[in-house]
Amino acid sequence: MPVPIIENVIHEDHESYKKTLEELGLLQKKCLNGVAHQRYRLKKILESLKRADKSDDPQVRATGKELNQKVLGRKNSLRDMEDVLPHKNGIYLSIILGQVSVSLLNKADKYIYKHEYEKFKVTVSYITLALSILLFFNPGYRWMDAVLHFLLVWYYCTLTIRENILRINGSRIKGWWITHHFISTVCAGITLIWPDGASYQSFRFQQDGYSYQSYRFQNLSFSLYLSLLYVFQFFYQKGSLYRLRALGQGHDMDVTVEGFMSWMFKGLVFLLPFLFGGYFFQMYNAYTLFKLSLLPQTNEWQVTALAIIHFILSVGNITTTLKVVQGKIQGEMRSRSLTSKYKFNNGSVK
Repeated sequence: MPVPIIENVIHEDHESYKKTLEELGLLQKKCLNGVAHQRYRLKKILESLKRADKSDDPQVRATGKELNQKVLGRKNSLRDMEDVLPHKNGIYLSIILGQVSVSLLNKADKYIYKHEYEKFKVTVSYITLALSILLFFNPGYRWMDAVLHFLLVWYYCTLTIRENILRINGSRIKGWWITHHFISTVCAGITLIWPDGASYQSFRFQQDGYSYQSYRFQNLSFSLYLSLLYVFQFFYQKGSLYRLRALGQGHDMDVTVEGFMSWMFKGLVFLLPFLFGGYFFQMYNAYTLFKLSLLPQTNEWQVTALAIIHFILSVGNITTTLKVVQGKIQGEMRSRSLTSKYKFNNGSVK
């Protein structure tokens, strides 16, 4: 085939491609405006239904409940439409990335991104586990401490960006776990700049006849425990997510987390004792740091700051996990109650 003919074919294909892109952009904009208008109308309808709920007329209230159900169904339908439309970046992503679109518009791209997120987490967990083991048995190397905590600062910073992108693309990561990673970034950063002084390096402090173990050794034990827990948790959560998706019971964008999610009741309840062990270990870290901050030898502000941060993280983790467990148990009880009522009514009809 002559070269000019080949060039003409490529040129025509490229022009067709550009035209399709322009048409796609216009269609996306049209759909986004339509969804926004529908949401505005639903908002107004819900405001009217709230007034109907307060009516003295039973028929009006019954009609209001029926319309409420239809509105909820419509909102779910709009949410499904938004899954394949571009989303605006949140404040955090706008600061980091500007207005560059990070919306993934097909399931294949979303799955690949989610897979890369999981791969990134487990890879860094392996590295932190190896560093923690080395430091645990060779605690004299301060520079290795710096490497570990610098890695954690980079890891949590990257994780917050990736998780915000996942949320834009339909992931249901709880807000606390993203907040947890922001706070963990600060925690790792403060530990990184903690001076190599008495409060950081000394093996023991003596005060009033009581001996205080070095926080550095305790923190290495905590890092080792968390790294082991994350790797252990990752593989069990990954298997559970695969099984739920295969049965059609899981969301495509559900991801593994350091905490506990409602879908983990499907065979992962045994993880709870290990998770709470880590949370209470972190609470003990906060207590140890607080006691160290009261010693006359301690002059570094990092000790008090880390005590507060560890306490906040521990309380947040415990509270969030307990709420998830409580909500799931209440949901199971309501489901069983409705099932029993249905069976009883069927039996009475027969």
